[in-house]
Amino acid sequence: MKQKRNVQINLMIYLAMKRLLLIMGMGFSLNSVAQAATGALNGKAIFDKNCSVCHSVMPPPKTAPPITPLASHYHQKYSTKKDGVNHLVAYLKSPNKDKAIDPQAITRFGLMPAQPLPDAELRAVAEWVWDQYNPNMGMGRGMGMGMGRGRGMNQ
Repeated sequence: MKQKRNVQINLMIYLAMKRLLLIMGMGFSLNSVAQAATGALNGKAIFDKNCSVCHSVMPPPKTAPPITPLASHYHQKYSTKKDGVNHLVAYLKSPNKDKAIDPQAITRFGLMPAQPLPDAELRAVAEWVWDQYNPNMGMGRGMGMGMGRGRGMNQ
């Protein structure tokens, strides 16, 4: 009798786990289908997973230039998002000192390695980088509200 009860409990647990796995699988599948249908890859998530080890979004830098100043350079050089993103995607595939948007960054940090990501992910992260432009930030040359602007600690 006790053995029959244990078998029933194990069967109930097995069926519950099977349902849970089925529901989880459907959720992942639906998410993948929705993402494929909209073509919406999350550039920030791709950045967090693949780029944030070296790049910070805002200064100070880690081991590579921060994203916000790079976005400013792209906005200065390219008048359209399409052109800026296309340049960045090509650069991420095959970094080249002569095609760097900020040659001083190459001198300071060195040339980054090529990024072996699918084209769609490279484009998504490049679009996200373009969108990080902040016209109020300046170019990292004392444009902020620091010590020289009357808001320092000694004022």
